[in-house]
Amino acid sequence: MTHGVNAGSGSSGPPGSQSRTRRRPRRARRAWALVVAGTLVLGGAGWAAADRWFGAGDDDRLGPAGARGTASGEADRAARTFLDHWAAGRWAEAARLTDDPRTAETTLRSFTVGLEITEPTFTPGPARTAAAGAVTVPFGAAMPVAGLGAWNYDSALTLAEGDGGWIVKWQPALVHPKLGTEAKFRLAKGAAGAPAAKVLDRNGGVLSPADHPSLTPIFAAAGGGAGAAGGSVQLINRATGEVVSTEAEFGATKPAPGGGPVATTIDPRLQRAADAAVAKHADGRLVGLVAVSIDKGEVLALANAPTTGMNRAFMGRYAPGSTMKVITTAALLSKGAVKPTDVVDCPKYLTVGKQFHNVETSEIRGATFREDFKHSCNTAFVSLRGKLGNDELSRFANDHFGIGQEWKTGIASFDGKVPLPVDETDKSAAMFGQGTVQANPLVMASATATAVSGTFRQPVVIKGQRPTAKGRDLPASVVADLRGLMRATVTDGSAKVLADLPGDVGAKTGTAEVTETGPNNGWLVAYRGNVAIACLVEGGITGSGSAGPIVHDILSTTT
Repeated sequence: MTHGVNAGSGSSGPPGSQSRTRRRPRRARRAWALVVAGTLVLGGAGWAAADRWFGAGDDDRLGPAGARGTASGEADRAARTFLDHWAAGRWAEAARLTDDPRTAETTLRSFTVGLEITEPTFTPGPARTAAAGAVTVPFGAAMPVAGLGAWNYDSALTLAEGDGGWIVKWQPALVHPKLGTEAKFRLAKGAAGAPAAKVLDRNGGVLSPADHPSLTPIFAAAGGGAGAAGGSVQLINRATGEVVSTEAEFGATKPAPGGGPVATTIDPRLQRAADAAVAKHADGRLVGLVAVSIDKGEVLALANAPTTGMNRAFMGRYAPGSTMKVITTAALLSKGAVKPTDVVDCPKYLTVGKQFHNVETSEIRGATFREDFKHSCNTAFVSLRGKLGNDELSRFANDHFGIGQEWKTGIASFDGKVPLPVDETDKSAAMFGQGTVQANPLVMASATATAVSGTFRQPVVIKGQRPTAKGRDLPASVVADLRGLMRATVTDGSAKVLADLPGDVGAKTGTAEVTETGPNNGWLVAYRGNVAIACLVEGGITGSGSAGPIVHDILSTTT
């Protein structure tokens, strides 16, 4: 769920931040002027990509799959093009893809007037055939309101086939489910927040924004900076001006009783290492990173590039790619569906409603499951989908890893989502972290800590939180197997970038497909000593190549 300090409390669902349809070319970000008490009728701004439901790249060795070649596939692509234009602020182009261009452009242009929206993100779900030959494409919207938090909600596009191809059937409700002819939105700004409280690291030292710009979300929660002010998104009756409902509320964390300092779990040494590693290796790309303590689930470091804008590390909504295989493997091992020594073939192709394949159509004939894991074979994992019931992966992720529960970290966070699959194709994609599965570095760092300790400990970053999310322990034999598989990935698999680090170091790489032709997102999750870490590099292409150097630099400072 999305919740907590500065989090939008709008309707939940498959929103999207970072798992996106397409990335626009890099350029100066668009930001819309904030109009205090302005009226909202809707619009768009900067973009972040939406994850393609149908397939995935995987890691350095095994990767992307193609698009579904059906009518629903054509409608799916039309829907994603519409969302791409909307997100990038290309309202006229988006409107031309509808059956009512004039009305559509007017509404799209005016929707976010009065807000400073940075990097809106739409996450499309699987296309579904509707009545009379129409196709429905659900999507989640994440509207990061600068200085307040993320406003998240669900909606859907309905498309019909015309002479020129598939077009979006325009209706105000597709922009927001409650947007009708008699209503419009506005952001009501509250009073300024409390004066900034001191923010302390885990040892009692004072953390400063100048030294640790990546900790902006924490400083904002402490009452200083952009996050100090409260506010809300309200549904307003157009005719009467009456507030019909509050769609999202935002507010800052209150300082300790008596106006004392805000104590965090941040390790200053690890935070400095994270800041330095991201600054050194980001290379102009968008990055999110979280490190947690394995024994307690405390957030030791978080970093974002850039340091302003969305807190990707906690609020991002991405396809986790093959890092999800840690969770899938835990589910398979727990029910005895597979053993590391079992032969699970890794063919070039496997068709389940669509064709799944591996990077450069690689294959490992006669592979053991250990080889499938350490080289991250998509088709092998797809072939095992029948070993899990339709709801098992979703339930297992929730019951053992806390994914989908509400986490109380102390600041706003999106806590992951592993929805029930809509069909066998979606189930196949979920096996290796694509489709409608969503996560971020916070979720995957926690998942890594759970996998190698056997116990889910809900992450916290502000001391004094009472975690509400809980999980059942993994069997000891499963933990031993997971550690062995992740260790093999470092010593003889796709995470050799970490092989020179001494001690018991384990990892899993991942490459998450974003578009058919665009660069994939690179992922790496790893552990060393008492630290579990997850790093995402947007457009990083491979996990080992993009996230690997960042994680290596940070883990080299741990023991």
